[in-house]
Amino acid sequence: MKNKQLKRLVFAALLLALGYILPFFTGQIPEIGSMLLPMHLPVLVCGIICGWQWGAAVGFVLPLTRSLMFGMPPIYPSALAMAFEMATYGLIIGLCYKLFPKKGLLTVYASLIIAMLAGRAVWGTVQCILLGLGDNSFTFAAFIAGAFVNAIPGIVLQLVLIPALIFVLQRYTKVIE
Repeated sequence: MKNKQLKRLVFAALLLALGYILPFFTGQIPEIGSMLLPMHLPVLVCGIICGWQWGAAVGFVLPLTRSLMFGMPPIYPSALAMAFEMATYGLIIGLCYKLFPKKGLLTVYASLIIAMLAGRAVWGTVQCILLGLGDNSFTFAAFIAGAFVNAIPGIVLQLVLIPALIFVLQRYTKVIE
């Protein structure tokens, strides 16, 4: 039992570090760099591999600490809203994957899609609250643009890369049990 917990801790730390690094690579492509949602990938993988608790923790901590260390994303409102969004991703994908009886490709896709929708709903709600406190308003059009339209490259990347990564990790490692 302790060995499993230690594996999860180490892998969660590795994915957290990856979340700090990936935006440096995609940021070099100004046209679509932020649209690729590079910090989301490690959080989604963490939720499946390490469980919902680690997925939620990594998801919440990653944007806040990255903002404090590197200044990106800006702490208000971006990093704050992303913290709740990404914690939701890690929580929901981990719970769904755990609760679905079969552990195949369909389970990964179902868990991923549910988590993506829930995370975007939470992001929109938090943005509405944060921006509603100031003079700015967060409209439904801004929500659709930010959560879906501008994020299409990242959504496609997540739908292709996450199941492939999980398949490889399940098939060739002992990380997922």
